[in-house]
Amino acid sequence: MSDSGVYNVLFLCTGNSSRSILAESILNTEGKGRFHAFSAGSSPKGTINPWATKTLDALGYPSSGFGSKSWDVFAKPGAPQMDFIITVCDDAAGEACPVWPGHPASSHWGIEDPSTVEGTEVEKARAFARAARYLKNRIMLLVNLPIASIDRLALEAHLHEIGQMEGSTSSAKAG
Repeated sequence: MSDSGVYNVLFLCTGNSSRSILAESILNTEGKGRFHAFSAGSSPKGTINPWATKTLDALGYPSSGFGSKSWDVFAKPGAPQMDFIITVCDDAAGEACPVWPGHPASSHWGIEDPSTVEGTEVEKARAFARAARYLKNRIMLLVNLPIASIDRLALEAHLHEIGQMEGSTSSAKAG
């Protein structure tokens, strides 16, 4: 874990255009300088979903300066060393990830993909707002964990519990 007191967190999703972008912005704000969030994807779409930007704007989070990029960027020499790797889509969780330097704590926080919702503008906005709410709930638990005072096994258990909260695609599949 970080010696500087600032924890690097990488949110992974296949396309890196919606959920991982929402999570990156929310954590960079709610982490209040204790966390530095990044996002990437295994098969990045290359663009940010406009609904992700609209949702961040509506919730008062930064919505510019994000890019859809490959997770390979963070596995290269000289890349920031991650303390946490969190997958937010089931596809990314099932893929063979790169070997991350430093062996960061990892967890899966599956959230339904709001970009697949078809329907009216209101229905799309509702899907993105719901995804952002689920991510914010998990992120607030993360930022309030006593990270410096618990061992790695306990930390990963907490991360797993957070990932099973309301809205988890993992718990929906288990039931």
